[in-house]
Amino acid sequence: MEQIKLGIIGVGNMGTTHVQNILAGKCPEIALAAVADRREARRQWAQGTVPETVQIFEEGSDLIKSGLCEAVLIAVPHYQHPVLAKEAFAQGLHVMCEKPAGVYTKAVREMNEAAKESGKVFGMMFNQRTNCVYRKMREMVQNGQLGELKRVNWIITDWYRTQIYYDSGDWRATWEGEGGGVLLNQCPHQLDLLQWICGLPKTVQAFCQEGKWHDIEVEDDVTAYLQFENGATGVFIPTTGDAPGTNRFEVTGTLGKLVCENDTLTFWKLSQDEREFCRTATEGFAQPPCEKLTVETDGENPQHVGVLNAFAGNILHGTPLVAEGYEGIRGLTLSNAMHLSSWLGRPVDIPFDEELFLSELNKRRASSRKKEGKDITFSTEGTY
Repeated sequence: MEQIKLGIIGVGNMGTTHVQNILAGKCPEIALAAVADRREARRQWAQGTVPETVQIFEEGSDLIKSGLCEAVLIAVPHYQHPVLAKEAFAQGLHVMCEKPAGVYTKAVREMNEAAKESGKVFGMMFNQRTNCVYRKMREMVQNGQLGELKRVNWIITDWYRTQIYYDSGDWRATWEGEGGGVLLNQCPHQLDLLQWICGLPKTVQAFCQEGKWHDIEVEDDVTAYLQFENGATGVFIPTTGDAPGTNRFEVTGTLGKLVCENDTLTFWKLSQDEREFCRTATEGFAQPPCEKLTVETDGENPQHVGVLNAFAGNILHGTPLVAEGYEGIRGLTLSNAMHLSSWLGRPVDIPFDEELFLSELNKRRASSRKKEGKDITFSTEGTY
């Protein structure tokens, strides 16, 4: 069987998972050729884990230039994603990038241009797009089963994190090291899914509370209000401070309501369009007849393995990716707009002023505190 020679840059929480999946034979068209990590403890872990044929590097740039790989998976702190991706494209390598695509859209736009110029395969690790319930939601919204979009509500507060999680790395939860908090670390999947299913809003007003529940300088509690082009509205509420948390994604249209909660998709299907019913009803308190349905899905949810296998399949056979790398800028646009709105204290339109965002971000980076990380790597099993 033909295999793609893959290098993994960054073997922390997520990179470790990818290494183990490949070594376990879950990605049969991928051969692990090299890994890289700046932390000595992670290189020592790799020495005791990967076969002797897998070369270990300290710097991702050296791995990229080594000639050992045909493709790289980038799983390092966020600011480095576009930097390393552009280096890899310049060396003629295919790229799979962990979320988020980057910290600010200007850098990601440059990464996208480099990908286009290279002609190489470019994928984003949006593994939640493989989840059957989200795929079904997208299908139903996009094919008009919900009618015209009216309201989007997502409360995603089951991202609970302890203080030691934030203390585990010197880059975590700082403007200089990570570039953001819950929006940039935990929520890129949800922000991607929101725009993938419902489209990007035209205006955002957000309130990002920094260090509300933890000793950190970035946001760990957010409430955002969204306005869409057709007049639909929405709210997006994430935090890492609630226990127990909630994950409820609700999309309402003129033909009914979809609710995704506890891995179940429920459709409240109206007998007629609500707008028509509202205009023609003869009773003031009447409601359109509604049928509650549990939506059947194909049950498939291959997650990270599915994304990597699709990546290899696209390189080898031209089969579709789970998520094109170019699409990473869309969810990041949403999180950047939320940050900028909170910083400025007013609504922000999309597209926004990218130079203004970068200027505001750099103000915070300049005063970002230095901290000592504990160099702890946690298992991510069951967290996505």
